[in-house]
Amino acid sequence: MLFTGTHIHKLDRKGRVSVPKRFRAALDTEEFAGIYLYQSHKESALEGCSHSHMERIAASLDELDMFSDEADDLADTILGSSHMLPYDGEGRIILPAELIEFARIEDQVAFVGRGRTFRLWNPDIFKPLQEASRTRTLNRGATLKLKPMTELPKGARPGTATEEDAS
Repeated sequence: MLFTGTHIHKLDRKGRVSVPKRFRAALDTEEFAGIYLYQSHKESALEGCSHSHMERIAASLDELDMFSDEADDLADTILGSSHMLPYDGEGRIILPAELIEFARIEDQVAFVGRGRTFRLWNPDIFKPLQEASRTRTLNRGATLKLKPMTELPKGARPGTATEEDAS
């Protein structure tokens, strides 16, 4: 499952927005027909993910010391602010008013792929941040060392199936 690209969709007066078709297709195998959204703790954006990714987040939180400040803070920040948003018959979700306000979304929503997750932005806020990221990347001469194909999960290698595919 990969979320890529930037897709801008209109937000209607009822808070409904269409989830990009490519994102919905990537989520087709999930047990929940919808997306999870929660407030980013770094940006004026919403973090989005699949049901299985949210399960990974919860499992990772379980690895922290129970009742520690770190575990409590992360659980409150991520799980406590997350919304399970089902698709309607037209592939739309209804954004809760508190999320619209947090991300300062107005009449359009930018769905921005981040690989295994995605973000929702006000396009006017995202555009200059994207340009700044590109500038920093160029100025640093940033590179990416690709993992060898043999180190990728089976489902990420062309022509291979995952255990999930078999079930």
